[in-house]
Parts: sequence; C-alpha cells; structure tokens
Amino acid sequence: MQQIRILHTNDIHSHFDAYPKLAAFLKEQASTHPSALVDIGDNMDRFHPITEATGGKANTALLNKLRYDFVTFGNNEGITLDHQGLSELYEEAEFPVLAANLFEEDGGYPQWVKPYEVKDMDGINVAFFGVTVFYQHFYSLLGWKIEDPYTILEKYLPELKEKADIIVVLSHLGISDDEELARRFPEIDVILGGHTHHVLPDGRFIGDTLICGAGKYGQYIGQVDLIYDREARSLVEATAKLHKLELYEPAKEIVDLIKEMQQTAEQTLNKRIGRIEQPLPVEWFAPSAFPDFLAARLRKWCQADIGMVNSGVLLDGLEEGDVTHEVLHRICPHPINPCRVALTGEELREVVQQALHPEMEQLRVKGLGFRGEVMGKMAFNGVHFDQEHISDGTVQITAIYIGDRLLKSSDMVTVGTIDMFTFGRMYPSIIRAKEKKFFLPELLRDVLAHSFSGK
Repeated sequence: MQQIRILHTNDIHSHFDAYPKLAAFLKEQASTHPSALVDIGDNMDRFHPITEATGGKANTALLNKLRYDFVTFGNNEGITLDHQGLSELYEEAEFPVLAANLFEEDGGYPQWVKPYEVKDMDGINVAFFGVTVFYQHFYSLLGWKIEDPYTILEKYLPELKEKADIIVVLSHLGISDDEELARRFPEIDVILGGHTHHVLPDGRFIGDTLICGAGKYGQYIGQVDLIYDREARSLVEATAKLHKLELYEPAKEIVDLIKEMQQTAEQTLNKRIGRIEQPLPVEWFAPSAFPDFLAARLRKWCQADIGMVNSGVLLDGLEEGDVTHEVLHRICPHPINPCRVALTGEELREVVQQALHPEMEQLRVKGLGFRGEVMGKMAFNGVHFDQEHISDGTVQITAIYIGDRLLKSSDMVTVGTIDMFTFGRMYPSIIRAKEKKFFLPELLRDVLAHSFSGK
C-alpha cells in the first residue's frame, strides 16, 4: 500500500495575509509521503493594490515561493486581465498551468498552458487535469476560445486512464458542476474545486469520486490522502480534511516579502493621470456629483441613450487636484466592466422603479464583481422621470423622458451601465435583455482614468 497526499487551495482572491500562514503550515506539515500542492484558481483579484500594480505577477511569485506543483486559473485571472495580461501572468511561473479548455483563437493551446500533467509519485502515476469556468462570451471578447469542460474531459479521459493510476481534476467550475462531473465521469478519483467558495470539511462522495472544496480567502488549506494498492492497481481509500490557517503564526520571511511588494505597488500606482479643479463628492443615499459624473461617462463610453450606475460602486469622492491610478483603484477596486443593454420603454420603467426603491438602495451586495458595501442611490444621465410619491416611502414612475421626448412603452432605448446588473437577480429586465454588449477589458476605473486624462 502507498499513501499519497495532495494539498489544495482555492479562491484566495489576493488576500495576501493568507500566504505567510500558508508558508507556516507547509513548513510544519512537511510529509514523508509523496505529495503535491495545487491551487484551483482565483488566486489573484485586482481589488488588491499589489495585484493591480503587478498585473498579478506578484501572486505568481508567491506561488513560486511556496513551491506549488500545479495551478489552474479562474475567472479573476481569465477575464479581468486582457489577452496580453493573461499571457504574461505566468511568464515566470515555476509550475505548470493546467487548463484543458482554454485555447487561442486558432484552436491551439497557449504556450503557457497544458491540459494535464502526469506526476510520478513514488511509482504511482497521478494525472492532474485542469478546467476553468465556461464564460464563453467574455473569453471571446478578449481574444480567447474556451470550450465546454465536459466535452474536453470526455475527449481526454481515455488518454488519462491509459497513462495514469489516479485521476485528479482541478476544477474552477463550481460545486454544481463538480457534482455533475462526478456523476457523468466516474473514472475521476478526486475533484478539487473552487469558484463557488464551497467548504467541504470532510469532502463529499458521489459514487467513488471524492469532491473537495476549501472555501475562500485562504481560510483553509485542504488535504486529501489517498491509499493506493500497488498489487491490485487500485485506489482503496480516499479521505479529505481542512486545516484552519488562522491557527498558524505567519512566516516572517513571507510577511517581509509582501511588505516590499506593497511598497513597490504604491510607487507604481502613484502616477498622475490628470487633474480636477473641483472636488467630486459621493453620497451613497443622496444625489451627488461623482455618481452623476460616472453615469454620464458610461453613457458616452457605451454610446448609449442613457447612463445608469449605482453610487455604491464609488467608495469615496475625489478631492480637487491631481488624480492618480492609486486613488482610482482605491475608490473603484471592482473587476466590473461597462455594458450596454437595449430595453423597451416598459422594461426601462421596471428597472427605474426597482432602482429607486429604498430597499434596493440599502441592499448589501456580495459577489458579482462588487467589492464595496451597499448598492446606494442610482444615478442616471440623459433621462428624467415624472414620479408620484407613495405613502409607504416608495415612488411610482408615471412618465420617462429622453431629452424632451416622452418614451413610449414599446420604444427601444439603450442603457450604458455595468455588467454587474446583467448577473444575479437584481434587475430581471436587464438579465432577460436579448441585446447586450460588454466592453472588455476596460474596468470602471479605466473609464474614469480615460475621463481624467483628457483623452
């Protein structure tokens, strides 16, 4: 019998305080068994100044430092960096990047990607196979082709079964897809998952496939122990557990390294973009100048009839004087893209009605790219409304005007807004809209930077 250990992390999202604790854990847990250390993607997140300043390369450097064996990437690597940025992210990686379903537009794998790798672990061949989330439209806008992970797995499984004794999938697909993979492909022995931040303290079996997940932000590192019978050439036992990293004293060497990275990042981001002569304040629950300014800029950027953005995406106002990359990143850290949506007059009325509801303004938002606190008051540009105030504190929209023109229910209108509203359940009319155009790779702060640079 031979024991194999696999340690796994996922969805650290540039929470740099996790790395010193990871280093301490790895030093303490040095194993005599054959082992591998893997990351399942969304390791980086551009909300953090170090990641923003280095294009994620600091994250790669830390993965090198901690001696990861394999990684796959998630949507925060794949679609918040442009084509060149993702192509350069792993230039200095000392580990293979596994993503079997990502291709260049000509159909070939990028130079820096492998679909899988087989690792000899004391005479036992373990195949590590990577797949990332199937955001087809967004990847195509950035010059990539991404294929259905199920189709790719079906293609490669015969090859994997021939070459490997054990098959491990690094899946940045989410728990529902991981469960479906296990049902559809019982040949897979272990699925190490991410994307949906699921926490599976002891793993979960579907058939004989062990599914694992270690939460988010480096709260945990997962451990999988596999017992392999050499004579029978079969996997006889698989167990999973999670270790809380908060219990470990941060490794000083990594703490010091991150401090140096932070100082370098501050110097990089503290570059002047332009200058404003009047302050742009923001209020989350009252009309204010900065959200109005951003709504106007979104309308122009998206070449739309109307601009619309919630004030909560701006975490602070701007003082008069120089505007720097550091300031814009601090007040608008979200990986959120501009988006143009076509709506009917009636659909726009529904959206405005929902947006102006007090509960929507107070809504605390998690996920969808949002890195702020609350939705806040909606700012509009290029449109005004007639409204009646109701006794319960809500308002009823009775008429909508584009300029001086009364908008009819059947008229079509385009709205320049943010991609966050096309996800989730906040605005069903926007989600259902058939005509949407996403502007990638520009983020909201890029729209602002363009505005202040005088271009």
